[in-house]
Amino acid sequence: MGDIGHAMSVVGRGAGYGIQNDFAGHGIGRAMHEDPFVHNEARPRRGLPLRPGLVIAIEPSLMAGGRDDYRIGSDGWSIVTADGRRSAHVEHTVAITADGPRILTLP
Repeated sequence: MGDIGHAMSVVGRGAGYGIQNDFAGHGIGRAMHEDPFVHNEARPRRGLPLRPGLVIAIEPSLMAGGRDDYRIGSDGWSIVTADGRRSAHVEHTVAITADGPRILTLP
């Protein structure tokens, strides 16, 4: 699992973005936001091994300007950058199969 977060951080930081790591990816199952937590920034070769049957949401959150500071919006749900710069959040759902990963959210 650490390889996923490491790859996202290498790409995001390399492009000059800040990374929000408190709210990130998660397991997909019968409840919202199940374990395991899928970090947006992590150390490689660490964490839970990817095994067939695991379904996860990978959710990088990148912030312009290279800072990691954020706040919760007045609606109690939105996450906004502390400095008011733009940010982006995307999500892909991935199933780990015996034949490798299968992205479930492709058009």
